[in-house]
Amino acid sequence: MFKPYSNDDDVLNIQGDALTLSNGTTRVVLNGTLELTRDQRGLKAALALKEAVDAIVANLQAEASLPAKVKDEPDAKPGVVQNPFQ
Repeated sequence: MFKPYSNDDDVLNIQGDALTLSNGTTRVVLNGTLELTRDQRGLKAALALKEAVDAIVANLQAEASLPAKVKDEPDAKPGVVQNPFQ
């Protein structure tokens, strides 16, 4: 079962890897394109998506001190690399 915001490692794949939900402690990231066809396969994918979104909403609603916005992570400072052409 997908437990949103519980760690930075879990990934939920829906319909193979058509849609991935990447877990994080401050955000859940959805990537991909999911086609919800009008058949058993589409129903299975829709139910998996609904279960994941319901878990995300329940987790957010249960948070008593939910901030207005999470702090954006700073960009990694670029390192200095020796120019190989000098």
